[in-house]
Amino acid sequence: MNVINARLRGKTGLFRIELDGERIAAIVAQAKVVTPGTVGDLDARQNLVIAPFVEPHIHLDATLTAGEPQWNMSGTLFEGIERWAERKQITTHDDIKTRAKKTIDMLVEHGIQHVRTHVDVTDPTLTALKAMVEVRDEVRHLVDLQIVAFPQEGIESYANGRALMTEAVAIGADVVGGIPHFENTRDQGVSSVKFLMDLAERTGCLVDVHCDETDDPQSRFLEVLAEEARVRGMGPRVTASHTVAMGSYDNAYCYKLFRLLKLSGINFVSCPTESIHLQGRFDNYPKRRGVTRVSEIDRAGMNVCFGQDSIVDPWYPLGNGNILRILEAGLHICHMLGYEDLQRCLDLITDNSARTLNLGEGYGIEAGRPANLLLLSAADDYEMVRSQGHALVSVRHGKVLMQRTPAQVQRFT
Repeated sequence: MNVINARLRGKTGLFRIELDGERIAAIVAQAKVVTPGTVGDLDARQNLVIAPFVEPHIHLDATLTAGEPQWNMSGTLFEGIERWAERKQITTHDDIKTRAKKTIDMLVEHGIQHVRTHVDVTDPTLTALKAMVEVRDEVRHLVDLQIVAFPQEGIESYANGRALMTEAVAIGADVVGGIPHFENTRDQGVSSVKFLMDLAERTGCLVDVHCDETDDPQSRFLEVLAEEARVRGMGPRVTASHTVAMGSYDNAYCYKLFRLLKLSGINFVSCPTESIHLQGRFDNYPKRRGVTRVSEIDRAGMNVCFGQDSIVDPWYPLGNGNILRILEAGLHICHMLGYEDLQRCLDLITDNSARTLNLGEGYGIEAGRPANLLLLSAADDYEMVRSQGHALVSVRHGKVLMQRTPAQVQRFT
């Protein structure tokens, strides 16, 4: 199979991408537009061909549960946690698998092939984790799934939290998570970070921590996580998710913090649609946006990306798996509609996200890499956002996984 008449990000002209089985065999420049000559060739029609979209932060164990048994009426993060604690009581192995697979189908239909899911392990039975390990194997033909052992109700403040985290990794979690700002005390928050970093270092797992997901400007566990990553030399393997308290830090502290963050080399995930919905709930006016400093992190040369976080769950009642929706909203929310930002905005849901997931040579449009790619509906990053474009074709392991026919509009006058 070949992909013809393709545009590539950062390059001028048209290209033919030659696929050999499950690998990209070659990328050859075209002198002009060509017509398909071989049955099975894909015509990009002078639009972008890119590596697949990446979902770096979602909770597949909780998707499609909004309103079960009760709705989050306050719209706060903390009531969401309470509602989920209630839903967990009636959650079953098969229930989790069914909802997770249905949500993965949504992601696949929007061009996502790499997913990192946080799975609640504050459950003595670890029901959700065991179910998700099975899902990971059963959907390999659709997505590569990373599983985070996520202690939703805390490591130190939940009974046997440390033992459950250790068991979760033994069962098959790929990534060690945390939630230090939710622990009962600051000291517990700090000790939870040290514990989870020890666990990850000992087992070779990646790290992805829900960090400072609060409007409280005194929530400063990010500095603890970054310093632990720095001294251990683990920075590129560590991710700080949310960090929304950074939006409330004073600039003097944040200036100092950025020095440490750059030295640490950690990654950042922002979930802008969820954060702007959950945060600022205790403010009168002016109301905070409740989003971390995405543009500042990006312009400082650090790695940051966007995630969906939730789809129809106790924290967020909407969502359909379309990460381009998150990109457009995030660019608005984070004041990133300037010319330079728009020229490379797809980084926030592709290359930057792949770096966060440590995909390495398993990702990208280069000869020798996996034949996983998307044919898009626009010729560049800007047009994809402006036109609210789509992934038209998704190729995985050298075979077409998904094909979309855009809606057609008829005019009569």
